Amino acid sequence: MVETTGGGPGDGTAEVLDRPLPDGVRRRVVQIVSDGFGGLTVAELPAQLRQYARFAPNRRAKFAGNAMAAALETDPLFRQRIGEKLREAQPELAGALDSGSPPPAADPLDVAAAAYVLRPTDWVKLVTAAGEEAQRADAERADEESRAELERLREELDRAREQTRAETERLRVELDAAKKEAESLHRKLRAALSDVKRGEAALRKTQGEIEAVRAEGHAQLSAAESETRRLKARLGETEAALEATRRAAREGRSVEDMRVRLLLDTLLDATQGLRRELALPPVSVRPAETVDAVEPGRMTPKDIAARALSENDPAILDQLLALPQAHLVVDGYNVTKTGYPQMPLEKQRLRLLGQLSQLAAQTGAEVTCVFDGAELAAPVLLAPPRGVRVLFSKPGVTADELIRQLVRAEPPGRPVIVASTDREVADGVAKAGARPVASAVLLKRLS
Repeated sequence: MVETTGGGPGDGTAEVLDRPLPDGVRRRVVQIVSDGFGGLTVAELPAQLRQYARFAPNRRAKFAGNAMAAALETDPLFRQRIGEKLREAQPELAGALDSGSPPPAADPLDVAAAAYVLRPTDWVKLVTAAGEEAQRADAERADEESRAELERLREELDRAREQTRAETERLRVELDAAKKEAESLHRKLRAALSDVKRGEAALRKTQGEIEAVRAEGHAQLSAAESETRRLKARLGETEAALEATRRAAREGRSVEDMRVRLLLDTLLDATQGLRRELALPPVSVRPAETVDAVEPGRMTPKDIAARALSENDPAILDQLLALPQAHLVVDGYNVTKTGYPQMPLEKQRLRLLGQLSQLAAQTGAEVTCVFDGAELAAPVLLAPPRGVRVLFSKPGVTADELIRQLVRAEPPGRPVIVASTDREVADGVAKAGARPVASAVLLKRLS
């Protein structure tokens, strides 16, 4: 519907739109205003729009859309300035609208938005026609979407039906298999029940036989005990008779023993006199010494081969610590977590340091135990045991690096032994001249 407000014929400014702008037309109008906005000075802008003068076109359309649409509707001068910018940007469309014949190939929304800004004759009809065209296009699009959705739902229904048929067939097959399995289990259960009954009968029979054997065993035990008592009585009688016989024999032999002893003393005195007479030296060679054999303390080739100790033999650690001025460096947590990882860290440290103190007292070697400071939640209050130096690595320094520093600090030629299972530590200290040993070897020696 078009209403006039007193303007002359052919004056589009007198026409009034009696309904809200269609959404599509409104968006195009806001975009036209936003594009022409940047070509105006701040003084040419309405007061409510001057705060958006420095905004980019997209930001103006986003944040000032409502304000620009309201200013375009209520401020004819601002609408005229935006119309001039539109005529400069789209002269062909503006000329076509002024002549009353908009281009047929143009987008109806663009035509309606330009007509709303330029206000040519019958601009209200163009805006209304664009809104109806947009509604018709939306309806057609919604109809297309509805048809596509209906087709999709039909396809999903067909797939669901097919899946239902397949699932029903699968369940039927599984049900048949379950019935067959149940029948098989019933047969096995009946057979098992029969076996159980036979087993119970056999068990009762066996229990009867065991009772009979137990009764017979009790009877035999009673008889054996009676026989034992009888034999013990006879043994006592025999021992008494034997003792009497021995006593009689000793009394009968006493005179003969005295004569033999006297003869033996005579022979010994004669032998000693003969030895003094002949001045015979004591015998220095014994017959057993003429037999070829290896005496204790003398090394044989086999004994010499046995002196090469295994790397896992704790005796090798004793040999190393027996070297002059030996220094033992221990990777603390590596040893404790190898030997007793289930204990708390504090108890691991105390146990290891106590054992190292005993080792230092036994061997006299210098002992240094290194712990990783990163494992600590707070400083450790610890009194080092006698003979053991205790070190914790500083923040940012690992225990492995501290061990390598200790090895490098020693003079060349001093025996340094490092106890750690860490392959990187062992290879590093070996290159520096130290002797690595496994943590397990130290644990064996401590135990």
